[in-house]
Amino acid sequence: MIRLRSLRHKLLGVIAMVILPAMLVSISTVVAYDLHVYQQTIRDDMRTQAELLGHMSAPALTFDDQRLAQENLSLLRLRPKVNAGGIYNARGQLFARYAAPDQKPVIPARVGSPGFQFQDGKMQLFQPIYDNGELLGTVYLRADYEMMDRFVDYLLIGVLAALLALFIAWLVMRRLSEVITRPILNVAHVAREVMKTGDVSRRAERLGEDEVAELAESFNKMLSDIESRKRELENSNREIAREAEQRALAQQEVMRLNAELEQRVHERTMQLELANGELAMAMEEAKSANQAKSAFLSSMSHELRTPLNAILGFAQILTSDKLPSTLAQKKEFANHILKSGRHLLALINEILDLAKIESGAVALSMEPVALADILQECETMMAPLAGQRGIRLLFPQQVSYNVTADRTRLKQVLLNLLSNAIKYNREGGAVVVDCTTSAAEVLRVSVQDTGMGLKQEQVRMLFQPFNRLGQESGAEEGTGIGLVVTKRLVELMGGTIGVSSSPGVGSVFWIDLKTTVPVPSPLEGLVPPPAGDGPLRGRDNITVLYVEDNPANLKLVQEIISFRPELRLLTAPDGQLGLELARAHLPDLILMDINLPGISGLEALRLLRAEPRTAHIPVIALTANAMPRDVERGIAAGFFRYLIKPINIDEFTEAINSTISWLAERAHAEAGREE
Repeated sequence: MIRLRSLRHKLLGVIAMVILPAMLVSISTVVAYDLHVYQQTIRDDMRTQAELLGHMSAPALTFDDQRLAQENLSLLRLRPKVNAGGIYNARGQLFARYAAPDQKPVIPARVGSPGFQFQDGKMQLFQPIYDNGELLGTVYLRADYEMMDRFVDYLLIGVLAALLALFIAWLVMRRLSEVITRPILNVAHVAREVMKTGDVSRRAERLGEDEVAELAESFNKMLSDIESRKRELENSNREIAREAEQRALAQQEVMRLNAELEQRVHERTMQLELANGELAMAMEEAKSANQAKSAFLSSMSHELRTPLNAILGFAQILTSDKLPSTLAQKKEFANHILKSGRHLLALINEILDLAKIESGAVALSMEPVALADILQECETMMAPLAGQRGIRLLFPQQVSYNVTADRTRLKQVLLNLLSNAIKYNREGGAVVVDCTTSAAEVLRVSVQDTGMGLKQEQVRMLFQPFNRLGQESGAEEGTGIGLVVTKRLVELMGGTIGVSSSPGVGSVFWIDLKTTVPVPSPLEGLVPPPAGDGPLRGRDNITVLYVEDNPANLKLVQEIISFRPELRLLTAPDGQLGLELARAHLPDLILMDINLPGISGLEALRLLRAEPRTAHIPVIALTANAMPRDVERGIAAGFFRYLIKPINIDEFTEAINSTISWLAERAHAEAGREE
């Protein structure tokens, strides 16, 4: 691409680039229109000549008069553009011909397709001759077609016109260059002088009042600003020189501060080394905790498999035909299975407790709790376990304190501490429970044992997860997370837990809880109706409907109910059939699983309550959904009782009996209203 350095040349180039496309478009339009008109004129002229010849030659074709047809064709000599012609009869045979003197008499022997054709720069026309709708023949004409010659002529004219326009533009530009380019060249000249000499006092001359004049004015203002900035810069340089002296003095001060900084860095380094040491200790503790977790997983595998081994082993003996056993042995095996199953359930519940606490799913019901009642219940429950090992339990005789706590969880905490005190005690030892208060309205409950005690490092790791009281031998059963659950529960109740231990002497575990004033319960003094009262007592046809999809669970309840001759059991494997049996038989009591095929137990309960005939039937939930939110949801849905699998036969029997008593009381009240 050619670079035009001169402003004048650039301006001339712009004018040329504007003029040439405009001329090109104009000339092209004129040429295209003229060529189109030329072509249309030739077509119309040849078509007119053909029609005239056809009309004149119709009698000659009719009477087969070639002479007349030839005379008609001879008239074409008056049309110099037409250089050949011919007339064909109706059969398409050449009847008469004509050729210009300077043209070869080349006439097609046969008739071509009607219409215009182009061949060798000539335009040909075949025009049919009709008379009263009858085809008499065809007229043929051939004329010169000078389209390309005319196009070349126009092209030459266009080039000459473009050159003439450029020449005129050059003349005009030469005349106007002084007016347009002189102000700009003046500014450029001043700019070059300033760049060359550095003299910013020069100014450009303002010529006129147009945009270029404004450019010169702006350029002059820019030079003024530069001149002012230059003076300011010189002043600034002098100020910088003065500041350099001050900076030298400041550098000396910085060197002094650096010395002080080095001392501080040394002190900070010592602190970091100390922090790194603490971090190393924390990492070691984390490593120990991880090892304890691995040991816990190994221990859990052992703890879970141990009761499972007894359950599955004795169950295989009971079901084997090759290992016959007596009735006494069967009873002994069943007791082993029952004991192992309860132990396995306790392990699972302990693990679930920790999981619920860690996830924040534990909901506590904080209320004033009488400590005397809790201690009495714990003593009753722990006495058989202590008696098996000859361990004495010593509880305080008079306890009048009340604490703010969740009754169930407080009982769980104390039972866990007492269980550990008995488990890790020596044969014939003692467990002492004591209660003391402080001035801050805090009650301390302590549990002291006479076991082997713990070392200081064992005490330090005691409340970490997966640690089994430092018992590495695994001689005692347990998950190693009971104390973790205990600690978390105490903290959730707003208390604290601690321990002190002496190797060979024993350990003391204590919990601190806030004391409170008891609030009388509105239900105190109410005595429940005797279980034997009411019309339902003495009936031998109390109907119980059990809706359960698991055959083994269904069989278990059937066996339990079989010992109650007054109960008649109906069963259904799904919720839909259970609804149909309830509507058909109207049982006195319904046992309902929740996870059922088809409709769930909750949906079945809703449908039962929606029908007047079944709305009064008490429904007891018998399910494996044991989470607190599941229990709350079930009670809110309207279940009369909520029993959790695996079935505790005593609890199951108590629920049946209490429901029957409630039904009897209700029937008695309805009978009294009728009288």
